Amino acid sequence: MKRTRWLMISLAFWATVINYLDRQALSVAAPVLREQFQMSNEVYSRIVFAFLLAYTVANGVSGPLIDRLGTKVGYALCIGWWSIASILHAFAIGPVTLGFARLLLGLGEAGNWPAAVKLVAEWFPEKERALACGIFNGGSSVGAIIAPPLVAWILLTWGWPAAFAATGITGLVWLCVWWFLYETPVSAEVEPEPLKVPAMKLFRHRFVWSLTLAKVFFDPAWYFYIFWFPEYLKNARHFSMASIGKYGWIPFLVAGSGNLLGGLLSGALIRRGYSVTVARKATVTVFIMLMLSSIPAVLVSDIRLSIAFVSVAMAGYTGGNANLLATPSDIYPKHLVGSVWGLASMGSGFGGMIFTLITGWVVGHYSYTPVFIGFGLLPLIAAVILWTLCGPFRPIELGMIERSNQP
Repeated sequence: MKRTRWLMISLAFWATVINYLDRQALSVAAPVLREQFQMSNEVYSRIVFAFLLAYTVANGVSGPLIDRLGTKVGYALCIGWWSIASILHAFAIGPVTLGFARLLLGLGEAGNWPAAVKLVAEWFPEKERALACGIFNGGSSVGAIIAPPLVAWILLTWGWPAAFAATGITGLVWLCVWWFLYETPVSAEVEPEPLKVPAMKLFRHRFVWSLTLAKVFFDPAWYFYIFWFPEYLKNARHFSMASIGKYGWIPFLVAGSGNLLGGLLSGALIRRGYSVTVARKATVTVFIMLMLSSIPAVLVSDIRLSIAFVSVAMAGYTGGNANLLATPSDIYPKHLVGSVWGLASMGSGFGGMIFTLITGWVVGHYSYTPVFIGFGLLPLIAAVILWTLCGPFRPIELGMIERSNQP
């Protein structure tokens, strides 16, 4: 059982790696595509917006869908969809077709986290869930680490269409491995018939709507780093494509450590007798404070210091997110955690859409300085919401769910 659960989480880890390879291919190739398709900052922000719009809508659908289909079929459906969408990027002939491909990618990629969170809830006990979430979510950092050198090399060798096609094919390979290796945990096989709760009924629960609101202000900073950081290096720090491939991965390497440190810190607090509520909220707050380092990142003249500060800020995000990923399984039955995380992630997509458009406008009319300052301060709002609105992180009574499901 223990060996199998680590195999399962490793599969979710590699799915997340591939998810970010597909996602980051655009940000790495953006300098070339912007020149070829003559895209301004505002046009580029709209293409990112198309991805986030689809991602937001799909989060509200993918979680309940995965809960209904089960982890095996639901995960397979999502990665198959987004892999094909990634390959379709290779056939883009302008901003409109590129934006449509990004929209299709967002529809599929949204399912990765509800599926992985559901897998964690099925296979891991409470004290190990934040660590397990940190492990699979570490795939986002690894994918982002691999993307700059790999995509830049493929792009410079065979052209940008080959870069998108190659990343898409990796997902189809994972799909074959997943289908033959996935196992249903014994605990899931003996559970009673799951209680079906409509998504909007779940959204009325205090934890769900408050976590959704917190993610509006927490996640946009991460979207800024993954979609705009290569652009920042090129336009503000005058990096070449080769230099972006050589150095652009460093903050994502550091961000990977945040996934593990966040899980380890909350796990240590729980073992020392602190409640799950205090352990999760305190850990998220500590890591949100690290995200303030994005402010000096844009103010220092030495690019090495700038990259170092960005790296700390990104590790702050991943450490906090590892704990937020674990909270649905702290509160809800296993068959509902995918739905809960999917609904909450709609806040992530909504915030990403709004602040991406703002980013494009501010960079185009002013500079990157107010953007970096804003994304350093914005997550503090999420911390306030977490402490004041989210309530305690303890298992919800089944009777409360049943009452919420009554007409």
